[in-house]
Amino acid sequence: MALDRAAVARIAKLARIRVPDEELDHLAGELSNILGWIEQLNEVDIEGVEPMTSVVEVELPKRDDVVTDGGYPDKIVANAPEKHDHFFVVPKVIE
Repeated sequence: MALDRAAVARIAKLARIRVPDEELDHLAGELSNILGWIEQLNEVDIEGVEPMTSVVEVELPKRDDVVTDGGYPDKIVANAPEKHDHFFVVPKVIE
């Protein structure tokens, strides 16, 4: 897919990128090469190939989902300017 100066200028405008006029031809060539490479990748048969997250098979370590911290609400609200029971008191923000 070949891009011309007008297409590159439009892409730059949509992306909010200022591109000087003298660079439009060079960018058109670069973007055309990139799009050509993507078209080439689209021709690869990937039927039956599982998606990968890494080039080596790695199983992530797992841990039990248990609470390992907490149980001391008095310490948590100790520095609060205003508190009620074990909760922070904040000013009303909705009129």
